[in-house]
Amino acid sequence: MSNEAQQYSLDNQRSAINEYAVSHGFVVVKTYADAGKSGVIATNRNALRELLRDVSSGQADYKVVLVYDVSRWGRFPDNDEAAHYEFLCSRSGIPLHYCAEQFKNDGTPSSSLLKALKRNMAAEFSRELGERVFRGKARLVRMGYWVGGTAGYAYRRMMVSAEGKVKQLMKCGEQKSLTTDRVVLVPGPKRHVECVRRIFSMVLAGQGCSAIARELNRKGSTFNGRRWAHQDVSTIVTNPKYAGWNVWHRNTQRLRGKSMPVESCDWISKRAAFTGIVDQDTFDTAQAVLPKQEDFLWSDEKILKRFRRLLKVKGHLSEAIVQKARGMPVSSTVRSHFGSTRRLYELLGYYPGRESVLKTEQLERSATLRRSLFKEIKDMFPGHVAITHLPRRTRSILRIDDRYLVSILLVRQKRRQGGRLHWVVEPCSAEREHITLLCKMTGRHDRILESYLFPRMDMFRSHRSFENDPWLKTGVKLNVLSDFYKIATRMSEARREQSTTY
Repeated sequence: MSNEAQQYSLDNQRSAINEYAVSHGFVVVKTYADAGKSGVIATNRNALRELLRDVSSGQADYKVVLVYDVSRWGRFPDNDEAAHYEFLCSRSGIPLHYCAEQFKNDGTPSSSLLKALKRNMAAEFSRELGERVFRGKARLVRMGYWVGGTAGYAYRRMMVSAEGKVKQLMKCGEQKSLTTDRVVLVPGPKRHVECVRRIFSMVLAGQGCSAIARELNRKGSTFNGRRWAHQDVSTIVTNPKYAGWNVWHRNTQRLRGKSMPVESCDWISKRAAFTGIVDQDTFDTAQAVLPKQEDFLWSDEKILKRFRRLLKVKGHLSEAIVQKARGMPVSSTVRSHFGSTRRLYELLGYYPGRESVLKTEQLERSATLRRSLFKEIKDMFPGHVAITHLPRRTRSILRIDDRYLVSILLVRQKRRQGGRLHWVVEPCSAEREHITLLCKMTGRHDRILESYLFPRMDMFRSHRSFENDPWLKTGVKLNVLSDFYKIATRMSEARREQSTTY
């Protein structure tokens, strides 16, 4: 269930399934439910994935699967996806029964035809709903209302009634209580407003976004609790909302497909919808003096030229040397152009030791894995999880409900010659007292094998964890990542109770 009509509430589905089971002589022994999950994409539907895993592995201890109706598999744009999931069950010898459909799922031509029609109807429902939502949001934008998403740096969301009467300032993660209420943007903290104006002044003075970010970091300013980056400054100086425009549909992502940029002529906008932080002339002048997008694009030759110059200056190359050097492309850019750092080194005629290349590639993969894990957790628990960093630190850490911090520790796999396989656990010294999500990586540093939550990691500086290490039992193993928030919150509460008792 996502948030559709009442007929699809979990209680109604459960009641209908139980009635069907009783009338057909079945006993319900297990229930799979995805509450508050979109039916357009199966990626975040943990219960559906668990069902398919159970039936495919032969671990299911039941003989049939009861489903409310055909659309409960999902309203996928490609209706063959729902058919595929049903096939996985039937192939495993577990037939399906649809409890609210008017036909029997008996494999007859009429049954197959009706199922195909129902799947197409489910997909069409999603498409039509998407169109209606788009038209409704476009209308509200043109009326000057904010239609979703965070307010952004230096702005806050204000809830107003349908008549425009101010009701209250909304905190991060809060939602309006009535569908008739509306949201507008208002200037936020004074220091943030002044920072935005200072950024535009620096742009007009000829400074680039990277130079501005470095200057702000040097002065101790932070962006949502972390250090400023080039992209943070660029997002501010190119967003028309800072001149008072309400702009929407700058990107489009229909039915959970790939996000695509939209031409500026097709943006939905309204001028003077909000109180601008800078005036229109300042904003327009800033757009004129900003470097064009093509100035930031890397070509193969430009990357090779930068690396040749760095190699000539330093005499050798490493991941650490590249990261510290100014004006160098990030590792993801190198991979997109050359496939790997190893291939780039070959084109330069530079051949470091095999161990050095392997370590560089492992660092690239573990950095990518770490970023994707942070994003996955943040996206899985919107409104509860934020990405931040400790004071005077650049390493990312999770802030949960603005109450406690969780460190993420990726541990590398290692096997000494002739020795046993183990993982090297080396907690970050600044994060040892925080709840820690420990993730054991593969040897290639491209996948997580197991995850554990620990209340703290201050019991040692370094530890070699072998297979079936009893020390791991001092933490809680996460069978699925969706258990992270629940277990981490329970650990935080237990720590707080112990502190109060003491």
